[in-house]
Amino acid sequence: MTARPLPARSRSLGKRLRTAGALVLALLLASCSLIGGGNQDKGPSTAKADPSIVASAPNGLADFYSQEVVWEPCEKEFQCAKVTVPMDYDNPDGDTIQIAALKVASTGKKTGSLLVNPGGPGASGYDYVKDAAATSFSESVRANYDLVGFDPRGVERSSPVKCMTDAERDASRAKIYALDTDSGLQAALADNKAIAAKCAEQTGPSMGHIDTVSSAKDMDILRAVLNDSKLNYLGYSYGTFLGSTYASLFPDNVGRMVLDGALDPSISYEEVTSGQARAFEKAIRSYVEDCMQEDGCPFSGSPDSGVQQIRDLINSVQETPRTAKDGRLVTANIFVSGLITPLYNDQSWPALTQALEAAMTGDMSLMLRLADVGADRSPNGTYSSNTTFAFNAINCLDYPMVTDTAGMRADDQRLREDSPTLGYFFAYGGTSCVDWPYRSVRTPAPVDYTGESPIVVIGTTGDPATPVEWAASLRKQLENASLLTWEGEGHTAYGRSNSCIGDAVDAYLVEGKVPADNTVC
Repeated sequence: MTARPLPARSRSLGKRLRTAGALVLALLLASCSLIGGGNQDKGPSTAKADPSIVASAPNGLADFYSQEVVWEPCEKEFQCAKVTVPMDYDNPDGDTIQIAALKVASTGKKTGSLLVNPGGPGASGYDYVKDAAATSFSESVRANYDLVGFDPRGVERSSPVKCMTDAERDASRAKIYALDTDSGLQAALADNKAIAAKCAEQTGPSMGHIDTVSSAKDMDILRAVLNDSKLNYLGYSYGTFLGSTYASLFPDNVGRMVLDGALDPSISYEEVTSGQARAFEKAIRSYVEDCMQEDGCPFSGSPDSGVQQIRDLINSVQETPRTAKDGRLVTANIFVSGLITPLYNDQSWPALTQALEAAMTGDMSLMLRLADVGADRSPNGTYSSNTTFAFNAINCLDYPMVTDTAGMRADDQRLREDSPTLGYFFAYGGTSCVDWPYRSVRTPAPVDYTGESPIVVIGTTGDPATPVEWAASLRKQLENASLLTWEGEGHTAYGRSNSCIGDAVDAYLVEGKVPADNTVC
């Protein structure tokens, strides 16, 4: 088996999956068109915070809060800017980095800006807003807000983490380690140590300052340069962790905040992994049950036997890796990545069925394609993002991890119990951080929010990446919050669920109407 990090908790993956599902079902590749914005200016515009906003800047940061930002036309229909922030908030007079942001102007009478983060960690908010502005947000939200997506520090256009060439990434994904043996574990540790050294060399010192607390502080500077007295925010998945961190740091600056697909900030890395393992196991069973109600489902017998057939297929690939039609090796790790990817969006389940049906006949090409979608790899061999690198680098700073051999082996056994199908592929995450050049800077703890503005938290009963119980836990920690629950499948809810969720969130964002706590949709 191969070492792998936690599955990326990214809302933007869902959008790619809808495209990927069509690609797999039609066996065609299509390009995504850009989504047009609203009342866009034709030329550059400058923005500077009101003096009253600058006056509330933390000590030593007034120059960053008062900076003049130039919004340039970009990406055909949008406006883009670079916002300067301290690389190290403990040394604001030292080096600086820039945060890339993209804005879609409101289509009506603007009441403020809505900052958006799609998750990850490591996903691009810049790309998400660019691609999803017209499809994931209601007309009323677009009329009232400028939609603003940004790449958090370490991501894509904002001092990105850099580690390997595309060819090296392919080779790394295809490697096989017997992690339950001492020799296999040592081989994985050696390779991950070499990768960490490459990341440090190619990225530079900014890699030690891409933790979530620093990104939350960046968001307050973004709020100021957007000239908003309060931060209005929509965070999906990991974006809920970023949002709750912001709320704990700047409680008086919180405006209307929606946290969808909640991550529980109080639990350890190992507890996060365990929760995800159980949730993905549940999602596999839900998928199999749904498949068996459709004509042409490749599974036979009961749902239990259908799940077992998937396990048998994984074991077969683990014993004998297969070769796809393009000549690339499909290992068990790649196969499992292909299996996990469509579980983020139940609209992609038919694509998973087709890929598994082909795999049962020995053709792994479609499973490889799904794994590539999850890894942001194009058919031509290029990778379109640095999400994988940023994901690992941010997690290594945000979480102290179990890295000793005995501890990782014990965690492996617990994960196998949590998820008989996938547990062992979630294990040994500590191998990625044991030789990371920067130590973790955070200890998991409940969030402390004292602000007057109520926050809306959303959970989905069948969410495989952020289990629904995490939403209830976050709502309890925030105290001044309201919990919405969608009885559905897949990762996150707003923009992909039903009118009950959509109308409640829109009324909150546009009118300030807080939904009744514990509403179930």
